[in-house]
Amino acid sequence: MAKKQTTPDRLITYYMDFVLENGKEPTSVYAFTKLHNLKEEDFYKFYASLEVLEKEVFKAFFDNTFLLLDKNEEYHTYNPKNKLLSFYFSFFELLTANRSYVVQTLKGKESNLKSLSVLQHLRTAFISYIKQLQIEIPKIENKSVSKFQNKSFEEAAWIQLLLTIKFWLDDTSPSFEKTDIFIEKSLQAGFDLIDIKPFQNILDFGKFIIKERTNFTV
Repeated sequence: MAKKQTTPDRLITYYMDFVLENGKEPTSVYAFTKLHNLKEEDFYKFYASLEVLEKEVFKAFFDNTFLLLDKNEEYHTYNPKNKLLSFYFSFFELLTANRSYVVQTLKGKESNLKSLSVLQHLRTAFISYIKQLQIEIPKIENKSVSKFQNKSFEEAAWIQLLLTIKFWLDDTSPSFEKTDIFIEKSLQAGFDLIDIKPFQNILDFGKFIIKERTNFTV
């Protein structure tokens, strides 16, 4: 039988299907490619190992989200806040469409999401996206402090995404509607902090967290 053409999307799809059907990762590239009638050498044209492929799955969720947003002409007219809000809603719609895989990969590890290597490529892509949004934050007139401030903001944005993923993993509401509320309130609170505005939205977000009794350790 002729070998199938190997593409990154095909490898990601096969990998996700394998994990869902077997409840574990493939044992080796050889076994994985043989199972799907692919050339092992073609696998290495795209990924150096199965571990790298696993990290690319979550980055693919990001890439596909951004491709959809980029095709939307209205998205390009939004201010940074609404662009980020659109990203969140679209990203979590995509996660929901692939919830079985995401839950299988992350469930039980929510208390340590920040250190999960499987999310490393997603982290790099997301922080790059945050930089591109050019969100204005109050500047401190000191080059060293300003550089640290920017890095702190980017890290805070990443942690906020992790908190939202954790909330979504634990969400049992219909259509994950509480996650939508969480997204709106957390982003509003975050931008209020940046703009040093009144704290009503921040308090509102805090009340929502307390009500849901969510453990926010990441």
